[in-house]
Amino acid sequence: MSAATRAEAAALDAADPLAHHRAAFDLPDVIYLDGNSLGPLTRAARERVATVVGEEWGEGLIRSWNTAGWVDLPTRVAAKIAPLIGAAPRDVIVTDSTSVNLFKVLSAALSEALPGRRTILSEPGNFPTDLYIAEGVAAGEGAALALSDDPLAALDESVAVLMLTEVDYRTGRRHDMARVTAAAHRVGALTVWDLAHSAGALPVDLAGAGADFAVGCGYKYLNGGPGAPAFLYVAPQHQDATQPLSGWFGHAAPFAFEPAYQPAAGIERFLTGTPSVIAMSALDAALDVFADVDLTAVAAKSAALADLMIARVDALCGDHLTLASPRSAATRGSQVSFRHPSGYPVMQALIAAGVIGDFRAPDILRFGFTPLYTRFVDVFDAVDILADILAARRWDAPQFHRRAAVT
Repeated sequence: MSAATRAEAAALDAADPLAHHRAAFDLPDVIYLDGNSLGPLTRAARERVATVVGEEWGEGLIRSWNTAGWVDLPTRVAAKIAPLIGAAPRDVIVTDSTSVNLFKVLSAALSEALPGRRTILSEPGNFPTDLYIAEGVAAGEGAALALSDDPLAALDESVAVLMLTEVDYRTGRRHDMARVTAAAHRVGALTVWDLAHSAGALPVDLAGAGADFAVGCGYKYLNGGPGAPAFLYVAPQHQDATQPLSGWFGHAAPFAFEPAYQPAAGIERFLTGTPSVIAMSALDAALDVFADVDLTAVAAKSAALADLMIARVDALCGDHLTLASPRSAATRGSQVSFRHPSGYPVMQALIAAGVIGDFRAPDILRFGFTPLYTRFVDVFDAVDILADILAARRWDAPQFHRRAAVT
């Protein structure tokens, strides 16, 4: 699908089977193309948080751990995420942050690795926190972190764990999870996948791919709110592994208050401390929007939105921008990125004009597509505005060059 005119883009929106989901979101009057960084507020999450604060906490107080089911939130929310990532509910838990969960599953993976293997393999373009956590795990476990621009070529019998992000955060390039996992397994290595830029935006099949471990966040395409709780996946054959953060919620009987740690059976041993009830309740409510969503349709619309942006940027901005993302939807996540030597002020000028994307160093303009609320006319109009900013050099003003703390 493509559109040469705005009327054609509007016609695509009118025929869109996902269009009615837009009403579930409480969207301000902007073109929002940054759901791959922070998903917008859903109306259901707004209402749930008000109920949790005003009624469950305000009136129920401590009783709400039982009467409102707070204690069951980690597994209840996991059951909603599981079908989005191709997993059984018993293999997913919602807890902590992505970084903390990565620490847990990397440590567990090393404990499950074949004897003598102490290398974690990744790529230098992986998301920095993943590399930082891997450095820390390697240092504490007497292991080593190795980086390769071609991790498949670097796989050998010294590798314990291959750690990759399915969709690259800068360019949107997508790994073939099944093919990469099979390659790792052929040399006896385990896999850890980061799903931060794929869960909720694309069909993911962890079980079908044979993945060993995975982590992901709740605040991007899952729309759980800033700093929303994260999730982790552990394949059934690894659920007896030792994870190093032996907190009381991961205990077999947390309210027995025993002095020694006894891990829970199954995925619940990957819990740590007391869950953040308000944040987890917001994520719980936000996930209801996926109840009747076909992720194949989501992926198809995502590809069409991205193709439209690429075609219009080629036509209107080709002298200014270089495509950083794959052109083929088969190897691309739900985002499109372009390079510009003054990417930061260009993005700031675009945001000031009412089109919100984001910038990633050193020169990336990044645009995320969330098909449940992103429209074809949004993409059409966004490129028109971007083209005007570039042609008139509206970005080259002092206020757009000043760096904020968050880019």
